[in-house]
Amino acid sequence: MTAGETIRGLLELTRPVNVLAASVLTFIGAFVAGGVGSYPLQTGAAVAATGLAVGAGNAINDYFDREIDRINQPGRAIPRGAVSPRGALVFSIVLFAAAVGLALTLPLEALAIAGINLVALVAYTEYFKGLPGLGNALVAYLVGSTFLFGAAAVGEIGPAVVLFALAAIATLTREIIKDVEDIEGDREEGLNTLPIAIGERQSLYIATILLVIGVAASPLPYVLGYFELEYLLVVLPANAIMIVAVYESFEDPTIGQTHLKYGTFLAALAFIVGRAALEVNVL
Repeated sequence: MTAGETIRGLLELTRPVNVLAASVLTFIGAFVAGGVGSYPLQTGAAVAATGLAVGAGNAINDYFDREIDRINQPGRAIPRGAVSPRGALVFSIVLFAAAVGLALTLPLEALAIAGINLVALVAYTEYFKGLPGLGNALVAYLVGSTFLFGAAAVGEIGPAVVLFALAAIATLTREIIKDVEDIEGDREEGLNTLPIAIGERQSLYIATILLVIGVAASPLPYVLGYFELEYLLVVLPANAIMIVAVYESFEDPTIGQTHLKYGTFLAALAFIVGRAALEVNVL
């Protein structure tokens, strides 16, 4: 392999789209907390640390899954020989170290969240990935915690707590539906996901209950005075999209989890709109 192919392989290991998405969520957390303008350096450090940690987590995931990927994903960087297993491991360690270095510049609360998340990323790949429900819950926590991390980086974690909970519930719902979608492949790989353990429809019922709880709680940021009415004007359509998506999942999990993702993106936008409207009204 040439140096260019190796560099491309290393970049692929990080899953750039996932890195970008997680970094944006951290920025939203800082924005919702009202600290982007007041603490730009801390916000930048938190966003960069998130991207590095997610990239490291994806790389270490490919390292542990390299034997399975030789069969199911031969085009990935390690199976096709662009990056050696040792190279992927070293690369992930370097990224983790850089993430920790940036986190050390942040307040104690943010540092604690970063430490917990780094451990959780490795633990998910090695221990929790195939456990019924637990792997899903850990992924949901990690996604939701990006908002907490961004808020903690600017010293105001309160408004992001509700955002964390709502994001975690939506993510857990989508993870369960995605496991229903992937049930055949997961069964072949020997994983014991929730749909395999308790059945597809039972899993979808659990996903539905979780989403209903999240939808019912979604007005809380407005009720608590964190956001203006504009938040509700955006989050309510997002709720409707997600409810329809869960209903669709009983017939087609692929369509359902895709539409649920669109709903969660719109819900994240609602937090930005709600906070922006609050700042405008204050001015």
